[in-house]
Amino acid sequence: MGHRALIPVKHLSGVKTRLSRHLTLEQRSSLVLDMLHRVIDALHASQVLASIAVVSADEEVLTYARRWGAHGLTEGRPGHNQALTNAAQHLVNYNTDMLLTLSADLPLLRARDIQAMVEQSESYPVVLAPSRDGTGTNAMLARPPLIIPYVFGVNSLQHYIAQARAHNLSHTLYHSLGTELDIDTIEDLVIFQHYDYHEAIAK
Repeated sequence: MGHRALIPVKHLSGVKTRLSRHLTLEQRSSLVLDMLHRVIDALHASQVLASIAVVSADEEVLTYARRWGAHGLTEGRPGHNQALTNAAQHLVNYNTDMLLTLSADLPLLRARDIQAMVEQSESYPVVLAPSRDGTGTNAMLARPPLIIPYVFGVNSLQHYIAQARAHNLSHTLYHSLGTELDIDTIEDLVIFQHYDYHEAIAK
C-alpha cells in the first residue's frame, strides 16, 4: 500500500502571527507542536497509510515529528508550494500511489476523516477538504501524487477546483469539523477549546 501523508510546517519563529496579540511566541510554538502531534496521531490511528512525512525548515519541528513516528524532510527551497512539490517528488520515489497533503493545524482531525477521504479517492482522483470559510484548502488528496500542482494560498479551493477541471480530473469535497477547523484566529482557538473540552468530559 503506497498511501502516504505529507504535512508542511512553518519555522516556529514565525508561526501564527495573527495570534500574537493574545499569545507569546513560546505559547504559539507550543500550540503548533501540540496540533501537529494531534494530526500525526490521527493519521496513525486511521491505519490506512504506509507512512507520514513532515516537511519543514525548522529542525526542532522535524525532531518532534520523528519522535511521533513521522519522517522528517528538510525544506530545501523557500516557498510553501515549492517545498511541498519537492517533498512529494521525493515520496514518489518510494512507490507512493496516493498522497494526502494536509495542514498541521487541524486539532480536531480524527482517524475517520482520513479513512473517509481515502475511500473517496477510490472514485475521485482529487479530494479536497475546504477550510471553515469555504475559500481555503486544509487537505488535498491526489491519486496519483502531483496529478495537479500545489496551489495552496489565498482562495486555494477555487484554484484547486480549476486545476482539476483543467486536467480533466473528477474531484469531490470532503466536509467535517475535523478538516474545516484550522487555528488562525482567537475565535478559532475558542471554538477548538469548546469542542476539545466537551469531548474530554464525554470520555
